[in-house]
Formats: sequence, structure tokens, C-alpha cells
Amino acid sequence: MVKKILKIVGIVLLLLIVSAFAIPYLFEDQIKAKIAKSINESVDAKVAFAEADLSLFKSFPSANVSIEKLSIINKAPFEGDTLVALEELNLKMSVMELFNSDDEPMNIDAISTKNGLINIIFNKDGIGNFDIALKNAEKKADTGKSKPLALKIKEYDVENFKFKYFDERSKINMVLDSINHTGSGDFTNDVLDLDTKTTTKASLTMDKVNYMNNIAISLDAILGIDLKNSKYTFKQNKAKINDLPLEFDGFIQMVDAGQNYDLKFKTPTSSFKNFLGLIPSAYSSSLDKVKTSGDFTVVGFAKGMLTDTTVPKFNVAIASNNASFQYPDLPKSVKNIVIDTKIINETGLMNDTYVNLDKLSFSIDQDVFNAKANIKNVATNALVDAALKGTINLGSLSQAYPIKLDKPLSGILKADVTTKFDMESVEKSQYEKINNAGTMSLSGFKYVDENGKAMNISSAMVAFNPSRVNLQEFKATTGKSDLSVTGVLENFYGFIFRNHELKGNFNMNSNQIAVDDFMTTSEPTKAEAKGKSEAMKIPAFLNCSLTAKANTVLYDNLTLKDVSGKLIVKDQAVTLENVKTNIFGGQIGVNGMVSTKEKTPKFNMNLNLNQVNIAETFTQLDMLKKIAPIAGIINGKLNSTIKLSGNLDANEMTPDLKTISGDLLGQLLSTTVNAKNSTLLSALSSNIKFIDMSKVNLNDLKAAVSFKDGKVNVKPFDIKYQDMKVTVAGTHGFDQLMNYNLKFDVPAKYLGSDINNLISKLTPANAAKMENIPINAILGGSFSQPKISTDIKAATTTLVSNLAKQQKEQLIGKGTSALTDLLNKNKKPADTSTTKTPVKKEEVKTKAKDFLNGILKKKEKPATTTP
Repeated sequence: MVKKILKIVGIVLLLLIVSAFAIPYLFEDQIKAKIAKSINESVDAKVAFAEADLSLFKSFPSANVSIEKLSIINKAPFEGDTLVALEELNLKMSVMELFNSDDEPMNIDAISTKNGLINIIFNKDGIGNFDIALKNAEKKADTGKSKPLALKIKEYDVENFKFKYFDERSKINMVLDSINHTGSGDFTNDVLDLDTKTTTKASLTMDKVNYMNNIAISLDAILGIDLKNSKYTFKQNKAKINDLPLEFDGFIQMVDAGQNYDLKFKTPTSSFKNFLGLIPSAYSSSLDKVKTSGDFTVVGFAKGMLTDTTVPKFNVAIASNNASFQYPDLPKSVKNIVIDTKIINETGLMNDTYVNLDKLSFSIDQDVFNAKANIKNVATNALVDAALKGTINLGSLSQAYPIKLDKPLSGILKADVTTKFDMESVEKSQYEKINNAGTMSLSGFKYVDENGKAMNISSAMVAFNPSRVNLQEFKATTGKSDLSVTGVLENFYGFIFRNHELKGNFNMNSNQIAVDDFMTTSEPTKAEAKGKSEAMKIPAFLNCSLTAKANTVLYDNLTLKDVSGKLIVKDQAVTLENVKTNIFGGQIGVNGMVSTKEKTPKFNMNLNLNQVNIAETFTQLDMLKKIAPIAGIINGKLNSTIKLSGNLDANEMTPDLKTISGDLLGQLLSTTVNAKNSTLLSALSSNIKFIDMSKVNLNDLKAAVSFKDGKVNVKPFDIKYQDMKVTVAGTHGFDQLMNYNLKFDVPAKYLGSDINNLISKLTPANAAKMENIPINAILGGSFSQPKISTDIKAATTTLVSNLAKQQKEQLIGKGTSALTDLLNKNKKPADTSTTKTPVKKEEVKTKAKDFLNGILKKKEKPATTTP
């Protein structure tokens, strides 16, 4: 019997296990259809999900439906905006719900989701993107058909969510990031207690002014919920803003006109640790062992309606009197702390909200700092009236508060400033309506960054005048560099409060600037011994000009003297105007632009080189060395204009030679050639014997060069060597491979003694008619391993042949004349008769031939060869 029972139990268990695997496949299509039907009958938006799976194990004994990658995309007027995106959504329900008919609803008991986004937008017309319910939804509800899905939730769970809210009219932008929230309660009842736990990080910006940035908020609360009356009452609760504890009492109720608030809140204790808890932990440390005295309290209420036109009346009072604190591992304390701040609205109209910071003061040792401010008309055109007065020793500050720095600060900050302005004047840059007075100074400031680079500000003074801010003095050193700057800031408040560009005009003087001092260093990779230098991108907020003078500028391996010019910074670019420097024994002028707006920095420059040393210029500047490598062996001066553009190396901010293009026009002055130092010229001298490269005259030589994609094109130019002309043209690459053609217009006399001997046998008249001989040389290979070919041999052979022909014709002429004279001389007396006997042509030819043969045999010499 026992065996039989066990067998039956085993069969049942096997059936259950098989069913557990089989049921999800049997009901999967049904579940997908119900989900799609529920969504499509409810919303006017583009809804998609990747998959819907059923499991009987994940929430056993309940069934679990998982929907993956659910997204809801808005239609017009928010076309393409994402309203909801969920990586995973889990619906928990009874297994029996799977067996409902198509017309019966599928009741959901619990919901959990993670890695999601909810994005709420209000446009300028006050329309929200969350209003996606179908307009005829109510009519469909009246048909009597059951809903495909019904909610009877008892618990829910939200993990790692982001909530975004933007109102185009009020310019309110709120983000709740890293939301983790759980809730449990029986929503099948109209009245229930919901037990919730929530953590998030909040950021709030209103009209470009940031009020909160990643503030940690937590709330553990039991909320009394009246679903029938849409009323939510705070019961037991504990809230924290960073580590500031708060408790709430009262309710929020949803009504037709909006939301009705009747809330009170306060700090449960009055310890000054409450204030320290407001400071994010990233900028402080544990409060457990901090010694405090005095109190700190936050007390407030909000009562009234939140509608499109009104806000609840509210009053928030933040107060502390004669408080102090000291961290356990620090030698100094902050004392005499007084805080008296109120945020009040007495009418329910948002624009009537005002902030009174009646007093904020503290002291460290003998240094006292005070501040006060009043802000009115916060919703329309905020009116600000503020004052700062006091002294802060930055060294003492780091000894009294745990500022997390790699190196301690030092310096004395003094302020005595008053200001009155309205935000509309700031927005419209109406500086004449801004009323400033006072000064702010910093002296003995020293800061060392994580790479060990130190910035020392010996003195800085800012004067606040009625409509502008004057930088009266700024003297600083860093590394090998020193700076002295004065100038004017035109829109300081626009930059501070409205993210406007920082406009200004400055003058800078320096004895020496080392460009390397203003480069940052990246972390080294495993293959590197040290990190790479990185140039800071030109800030987008800068829109200013700088007129600069520096006795010395150290850039890469160059030393620039007497540097002057104007730099205009705008749109992440620097424009250089009339920048001049003495270098290489002459002067270089620069006009152009450097831009870091794109990922790869770019430049566009015009250079004027005046009387610079050729050898130094073309050996120390890599870019010019690539353009004209042969120039490095020329002694003398150069005048040149160079137009070039291309990319900059993002790390070193030097030209990327593979990308540059441009033109060069140059004129050589007082030059000599050091041919011994050039493999190319030595090879030329070996192949062309009739020219001495060290005696080549390059004075006043003018050349034009263009370059692009690593190729240099040299336009034809002429060189004079004694009474010879040489025409040079061709190309070479930055890889030093070359293809040049040299055309020599060579007088025959340079082609050797044999040629000269042949010429000497010509008559003066024929010798004078000799034309120069064209000889070509082709230069290939590279500048370090040249390959040279010439047509000297062919040209010489042709010349010898032509000279021999001319000499032969000359001798034939002489022979004919001599023969006639000989014949006349040998005439018989009878031949003197008036009757002339004609001489036969054959006889003359024969005698002339014999005569010439005799002369040529007499004159003939052994043949010689020429190169």
C-alpha cells in the first residue's frame, strides 16, 4: 500500500513539474495578447516591448509575467519623446488567473520594475506629454466589457529609476536619479496604510539657476491612503535631506482644482549636527565624533492649493544661534555661527515669495566672515540685495573643516562687497542698472593639483564698480611661468547666474611663460612610464580678449623672445592678431586661429618670417624641416610668407604633419651652401663634374612651394651658377622620398678639355655661334639616399659629333679654296690666252679629294673619349 501511495505521489509531482514547464508555453500567447489589448485600448502612443514571458518558479506559488524592454513613445505634439522606458517589468498574479476566459480580467497582485525612466514634459502651452489616454476611452468603458488587466495590488517595487520633469514655461527642470522605492498595502480596500521606503538623488534648476545638485533624499513612511477621496496622510515617517533629519505631519489631497496641502515639518532634534548633515558626504566626513554646541533647526509649513495660478502659503525658518563645531582630527574649530534665514510666501502667489538671509556669520580664530541677502520677486524678475564682509584664512579653513584635497590650501581671502541688481537686467546685459561697490582680494594663495603642479597667486584684487567688475591686479606664478594680469569683466553676474559667456578685456605681462606649465597630464597606461600631456580645451563660456607681452616664451624646444600680440577667445577658439616674436636671429609674425570646438583641434595660420636664420629655422621646426629639408644646409637669411592649416595633436597641441596643407613663398638673402653636410648635394657633385655646389649663388633666390596630404610641390625656379642657368622643379613627400628634375643650360666650355680642343679648331665666327647645351638631371630616392641620373653622356656625344662635322665642313671649305689657287698657279703660258679651256669636273674632284686626304691625314689625331 505504501509503495502504491508513493507511486501515486510521484506521478502527481511529475505532472506538476511537467505542468510548471508546459503552462508558460501554453499561456504565453494569451498573456501577450491581453497585455497588448490592455495597452492599445488605453493609450494614444507608440508602445513596444521585446518579449513577455511567463514563469511559475520566479514567484512560486504565484505566476510571474516578465515584460522586457517596454517603451512608450509620444505622438504629436511631443513626437519622438520617450515617456516611459522600462528594462524589465514583472507582474505577479495567482496561477488561477491564467485560466480566465478572454472576457475576464487578469488580476495583478504585485508589480516590480527596474532600470526605468519616466520623462514628464510640459510645453509652452501647458500641455503635458503624459496625457496619452485615448479620447474615447470612457465610451469604451461604458460598453460593459471587462478590462483585459485589473489591478489588485498589495505590493510594488521600483529599482534604479530616473524621473525627469521639465516645464517649458517656468523653466523648471527637476531630476530624481537612482530612485529605489518599495510599497506594500492592500489596494483592494478604499482605505489602507501604505508602508513605503524611498531613496533618491535630487537636482533642481530653475531658469538656468541651479538650486540642488545630486542632493541625497530618503523617506521611510507609513502613508494613510483614502483612495475614494484621493487623500494621502503622513503617519509615522522619517525623512533625510543628505543627513539632515526631518519629520512631516499633515496631508496632501488631490481635488479637481489641483492639490490641497496641509503640511508641517521640522527637525526632530535641534543639534547643530543637523546643519552639518546638509553638506554632502563627498565634501565632509563622518559626523559621529564631531563636537558641536548650539542648535540648528528647520521648521515650516505649507497650507493651501497648488493650481495653475496659485501655490500653498508657506514659511520655512532656518535658524542657528552661537553654534560651533570641531572635527576630531583637526586642530581648529568654527565658532560663533549664526544663521537666520526665512523663505516665505504669505499670499499664495508664486511671485510674492521672498528669501531673507538676515544673517550668516562665523569665525575661525580671529577671522570673522559675515553675509546677508534679500531676494524678492522670485518668479518673475528676482531682485537681489546682498552684502559680503570678512576674512577667510584658507589655511585655517582646511584645518577646521575636512576639505578633501590632495594638498592643503593657503592664502587670505578678504571681501567687502555690496550689490543690488535684478535678474532681468542681468539677462539683458543692462549693466548700467547693476549697482556694485567694494573690493575682494586674495593673497598668498597656493594650490597644488593631483599632478604636483602648483599655482601661486601672490596678490589678486577685484574692484566692484557700479556697472562692471575690474580685475585691478593678478600676479601669479606656476612652474617656470609668471603672470601679471589686469582687465575688466563686463558681465560677471550673467556668467554667475545665467550661464552667459564671460566677457572681458585683459592685459597680460610676463617675464617668462612656459607653455608646458599650462598642460595637464593624463594617467599613464600600463605600457607608459608616465602619462601623456593633454591640452585643456578652450572653455565655451569664454568670450574675451587678451593683449599680451612676454619677454620669453618656452614652447616645446623653442625659446621665443619679445613676444607680443592680441588673443581673442570666443566659441572655443583663439584668434591670434599681430602676434610677433624674435627667434632664429629674425622675427616671426603670426595671424590665425586655433579651435578646440571639435574633438580634433584645428588651426589656420599665416606666418611672416623676416630675416630669420635659414639653417636654424629649417632644422628646429619639424614642420618646415618636412617642407624644405634641403634648406637646413643653407647659411643665410630668409624672408618668407607661409599659409597653412590642418589638425593639431590633441595631446601636445602641435601640428599633425599628416594633415597640414598650404603655401610657402620665400626669398633667400646673403646665402652660402654647406654642401659637405648634404648627402644629396655631395651626390650631385659626384655626378655633375662641371658644377661646384659650394659655389652656387642663391642670393635673392625666390621660390614658391605648396603642400597637401604629406606631399610638397616646388614650382619651377632658376639658380645662377657663373654664366650657367639651372631650373629646378619637382615634388617630395614628408616621408623624404623625392622626384625632382634639374635642367642645366650649360655652355660647351664646361664639358671638358676635349670639347674645348674641338672648339678651338673652329673659326672664331663659328665658335661664337655655339649654343649652350641642355642637360637634364633626375633626382629620385630620398634626401638621405638619393638616386641621380643625367643625360650628360648623350649630350656630350652629340656635341662631339656636331663639332667634328663643323670642323670637317670647315676643312673642306679650306681645301676647295686652296685647290683653286693651286690650279691657277700651275697654268701653262698658253693658257693665258683669252680663250679659256674649261677644266673638267671629274679632274677637279679627283685632285681636290687627293688634297683633302693629304690634309686630313696630316691633321688627324687619335680619338679621345669624354664623360
